[in-house]
Amino acid sequence: MEANEKVKIVMSVASIVAVTVLLVAEYRRRRYRKKQTSSLSSCYLHSELKPQFGFKRVLADNSYSGFKHLKLDDGSSSIEKTSNCHPYETEITALLENPKLEFGFLRGEYSLEMNDSYLWIETESQLKELAETLAKEKVFAVDTEQHSFRSFLGFTALIQISTQDEDFLVDTIALHDSMSILRSVFSDPHICKVFHGADNDVLWLQRDFHIYVVNMFDTAKACEVLSKPQRSLAYLLEAVCGVTTNKLLQREDWRQRPLSKEMVLYARTDAHYLLYIADSLTAELKQLATEDSSSPDDKFHFLLETSRRSNMTCLQLFTKETEDFPGNAAASSLIYRHLNGHGDNSTISLDAEFQEHVRELCAWRDLMARIHDESTRYVLSDQAIIALARKQPTTTEEIYDTIAQTDMGAESSPSAVICSHLNDIYQMTRDKLANLDEILPVVLQKCLGTDGTCPISIFNYSLLVNFSTKLTSRSAPKQNRHKNLKQFTRKTSRELFVKKFSCKAPVYHNCRIYANDGRLLCYCDRRKLEWYVNRGLAKLVEENPPAIMLLFEPKGRPEDEGNDFYIQTKKNVCVGCGEGNHYLRYRIIPSCYRVHFPEHLKSHRSHDIVLLCVDCHEVAHAAAERYKKQIATEFGIPLFVRRVLDSKEAQGTSSSMEDESNGNSEEAGVSPLHLRTAAMALLRHGNRMPSSRREELLQTVKMYYGGRDISEEDLERALLIGLSPHERRKLERKKGASLKHSIEVSLMDKQENNNKGQDETNGGEGLAGFEKNMNVESSTVADDSGNGTSEGDGATELNDTQCNGNTLHQQNSKLSLLGHGPHGKQIVEYLLREHGEDGVRDFCQRWRKVFVDAVHPRHLPGGWNISHSGRRDFGEFSVYNPTKRLSTE
Repeated sequence: MEANEKVKIVMSVASIVAVTVLLVAEYRRRRYRKKQTSSLSSCYLHSELKPQFGFKRVLADNSYSGFKHLKLDDGSSSIEKTSNCHPYETEITALLENPKLEFGFLRGEYSLEMNDSYLWIETESQLKELAETLAKEKVFAVDTEQHSFRSFLGFTALIQISTQDEDFLVDTIALHDSMSILRSVFSDPHICKVFHGADNDVLWLQRDFHIYVVNMFDTAKACEVLSKPQRSLAYLLEAVCGVTTNKLLQREDWRQRPLSKEMVLYARTDAHYLLYIADSLTAELKQLATEDSSSPDDKFHFLLETSRRSNMTCLQLFTKETEDFPGNAAASSLIYRHLNGHGDNSTISLDAEFQEHVRELCAWRDLMARIHDESTRYVLSDQAIIALARKQPTTTEEIYDTIAQTDMGAESSPSAVICSHLNDIYQMTRDKLANLDEILPVVLQKCLGTDGTCPISIFNYSLLVNFSTKLTSRSAPKQNRHKNLKQFTRKTSRELFVKKFSCKAPVYHNCRIYANDGRLLCYCDRRKLEWYVNRGLAKLVEENPPAIMLLFEPKGRPEDEGNDFYIQTKKNVCVGCGEGNHYLRYRIIPSCYRVHFPEHLKSHRSHDIVLLCVDCHEVAHAAAERYKKQIATEFGIPLFVRRVLDSKEAQGTSSSMEDESNGNSEEAGVSPLHLRTAAMALLRHGNRMPSSRREELLQTVKMYYGGRDISEEDLERALLIGLSPHERRKLERKKGASLKHSIEVSLMDKQENNNKGQDETNGGEGLAGFEKNMNVESSTVADDSGNGTSEGDGATELNDTQCNGNTLHQQNSKLSLLGHGPHGKQIVEYLLREHGEDGVRDFCQRWRKVFVDAVHPRHLPGGWNISHSGRRDFGEFSVYNPTKRLSTE
């Protein structure tokens, strides 16, 4: 009986579950049909009034055009102009150079109890009164509340301002078009604005109101200088004021009016106690400076460091993120994360059709978010995109169910955008290889065209103009399936390239080095910290993140170099687009030039080494290669060594050149790259080649040897021509014993040749092409002019010759003749000879400008500057100290 009862119970439960599933499925179908019938005819925005649609003017719309910053003319009137310059850079720079020391945040006694009194500012007249009140203050506290879920770029929904006497809550939704009234107060360098963690606040104020903060004290920066265990505002409120807050309220919908009592209390608390917190932290900074300083003049160092870091934040500029095609960055990131999540053997992630479908959905989502002024995560989640790309549903109902099941726990899923535009997704799913260049303009016209289903707003109006321009900047569309498959293969190869060559660990550790008086000298990696500590030159003062204090007086300070680049934290992201999932190091000044700079202009200088993703790296590299060609033309120094000639044949060649000085002689020598290619092909496949091709390659090699017959040993020797020592070692490891034998024979021949050359020299004049150092392959190198004369004693190196068509020169043992090394060496030597170090600095600035113009970087570290000097002096313990290096040699 008990068994039967258990069976009945199980069957009853199973029946209930089955009925529940059927009811839920039916409910979803009816809900879907209801939404579909009510939404497909028109957009949901016709019935849903979003607060931001009441704005009469927005500074940052949802188009693909750049952001226009405020610019002040000589008459101090405000005009708009696209610019990368901060309109108040002069005032902020003055504060950095001569910071104000009047850090009195409170007057007299201050009570920590917060009463119920505050002022809600919602009219223009109230806002003007607030501006007049703040103009009389020496300091006030500021905080902001943002809304980003139902907006593409996000907007400021509330600003909290507190003086010592009053709290103000500014309704920035009601006053959005009048907020410029507060601009003069925020930009007044005589009034200190107290923020906590202002990195985003200053950008949001610029984006929404053209309000720029000048003269700031950031309590989060003070926590950094004081090495507080935590740096959040919640921690400071509890530790300094004994007040606890519910930080979950930060995620509330701050668009709602009126605000709940809990939200009002939370908003007031964030700003109300900031002045007291700033005053307390200032006292700690002064006390720390007094305890650690060796002289009374040092007592403000910690305080000034906090002020400097705070005002460096003010120099940030808001930029709109741009990409080659709508949703491209999101798609690449999503595919990369999905690829990593499935491992290397994932057939789904590597499937070309899957990846293309992800890109289509990301592009469509980006466009829909811009049209409806919604966040992309509201329109369609990343998980839903992956699910749609994998399942590829074939009906609108299946699409709806796939999204609903994927985002079952999410609020309002599927979104109103999906319900209104299901047919668009269905169309892309049905036409799997349709071109986005054709689909997206149709979708845009369907939404915003003459008979468009969606209302035109101040946020999406510019899309109609700018979207076609955005498409024309993209590469020409693929015309057939074969080319599309090649594109898919390229994407897959790109991902594998990223996996193999991108940095495997964070590049910037953001460890800190302090001087013995407590001033921050720089941020660096762990190895540099360990170098100082292991030699007893520093002591560890903090473990997480690591920080050391030097036990000696450093040679220089960051301010001595005229910029603050080295005292800024650096993010491990691409400086171009902000990609953080992968990045490679990129040298803004190519190594072929930089390696020849004087030591004090290059060693331990990371200013011109940045992180770039693969896509930005490709753009930067292409621009650099183009500019190298311009440099070669401008200076008359070819990029490559065009011809090389065996040193044994140099005497005959030189004589013939003297006999036929009019330039009618046939060019001697051969390109080092062509020589190596021909020698390699003959060694590998010579016996199997067609006779005509074999003879052609033999003639190439014979040109190097002066036209004489060549042996297999000559071919092996030819493989070494133009290689640097590092390249030779790699080739030796690869080829093995046979190559070693040829090297030994080559050295014996050169030694014999050298002895002969010494016997035949007359009056100290040697034959061009002979080297005194027999450790490297000796070859005479000529440029592409065809003319050359022999100079010097036979030991002349590359730096003693000019590549101007009149000089034959020898290979420098440390340079490869296959790359741009000789070209770079001659360029740098010319600059130093004609213009000194100033010429090198100007040369560096030219390369930085090339990089900026090509990549348009939006995430460069603070303090990065085109006019960076690059110079440094070396201290007593530096391995680059000239006197120390001379003593070790």
